Amino acid sequence: MAIQLTMENWKKEVMESEKPVLVDFWASWCNPCRMLSPVIDEIAKEAGGEYKVGKVNVDEQPELAGQFKIMSIPTLIVFKNGTVIEKSIGVKGKEEILCMVKGK
Repeated sequence: MAIQLTMENWKKEVMESEKPVLVDFWASWCNPCRMLSPVIDEIAKEAGGEYKVGKVNVDEQPELAGQFKIMSIPTLIVFKNGTVIEKSIGVKGKEEILCMVKGK
């Protein structure tokens, strides 16, 4: 299951993570986000400790959305050692997302 990310756990779960972290910026009213959600959950379930998967609800965490200049959702960002290494806007297929996370 994906980690629900907030301002409170952001530093620990993302910035200080030793593994790559895929973050899904989403909102409950966003239809493309709802289409992407099961794919993100599936990727989280299959991570096997290789990487982490988290979700940021932009309505509940506007500070995080602002910090990363999220203008459109869904937006996927991959962090490695606290640095953005990949960013994608819109619905993507599972394979495409896995390639982002695994750096291929």
